[in-house]
Amino acid sequence: MHEGNRTEIATLGEFGLIKHLTEDIKLQNKESVYGIGDDAAVLDFSDKQVLVTTDLLMEGVHFDLVYTPLKHLGYKAAMVNFSDIYAMNGCPKQITISLALSKRFCIEDMEEFYDGVKLACQLHHVDIVGGDTTSSVTGLAISITCIGEAAKDKVVYRNGAKETDLICVSGDLGAAYMGLQLMEREKAVFQGEKEVQPDFAGKEYLLERFLKPEARKDIIENLAAAGIKPTSMMDISDGLSSELMHICSQSNAGCRVYEERIPIDYQTAVMAEEFNMNLSTCALNGGEDYELLFTVPLTDHEKVSQIKDVRIIGHITKPELGCALITRDGNELTLKAQGWNPLKE
Repeated sequence: MHEGNRTEIATLGEFGLIKHLTEDIKLQNKESVYGIGDDAAVLDFSDKQVLVTTDLLMEGVHFDLVYTPLKHLGYKAAMVNFSDIYAMNGCPKQITISLALSKRFCIEDMEEFYDGVKLACQLHHVDIVGGDTTSSVTGLAISITCIGEAAKDKVVYRNGAKETDLICVSGDLGAAYMGLQLMEREKAVFQGEKEVQPDFAGKEYLLERFLKPEARKDIIENLAAAGIKPTSMMDISDGLSSELMHICSQSNAGCRVYEERIPIDYQTAVMAEEFNMNLSTCALNGGEDYELLFTVPLTDHEKVSQIKDVRIIGHITKPELGCALITRDGNELTLKAQGWNPLKE
């Protein structure tokens, strides 16, 4: 939260605040005909399919401002929406941002949040075309809607996985979850436990994965360049295990995933050991990695093997074989969706 010079939001009012935060926004996409400043934005996608995704983030449920800088929060809020568009094999083009703010927040706080959003938008060539602000009595709520596009024959759904398809994943898994565990542990420091010292040396990657995730535009571009259209795809927000089960249930299929093939970063492994947690469980169920999980036909094996930062971790089977993890010692364990369920008590 912003210390020092605070400008109360009331000094600008709602429209003043929106104008202040958005007046320097220049539209970069030809599809964005008209952005902020009228009753609605005007977009023109001519012959493309339009993709729309929306995300609601609540303080205390999805983020903790004790250890989340507002600039990082803005960046992440935008990125997780871009990630959903990439997961449809599309390209994000516009976002709208709505905020509910309590009196704790000042104009400088919102500038920081918007700086993060703008940075993410710059990197992915996305236009901010609208939004809303209102007051809140419960802290900060953020709702972002992202609009993207894809050619009609390029959209990839969750329901197209076929028997013998290869299961692929980008990047590495479990790091964001470990970053969260680390932050929660260090938060104890602020709560009067003097003997715990924050020590992030050698753990920078975990913090970055948690606080500043990157949507995998590069993977979508590399798949297109290799002439591969995945048969199904999702982004990993709730954990590999639960996302894979979504793909299998929607595709009416089963799967086999090999524990030793799941990509895990060294820092994640070290941290899991320090916390005395099962490493594979963290990688399977951690969530918030925002990597891409996708399936490709067996005939694309050669091509997909050559894509940087993509690993083949298993294959799709008949539905009656169910969803299973083949452990390092060759046992078969039924996959469980222990991923993050926001509606669970």
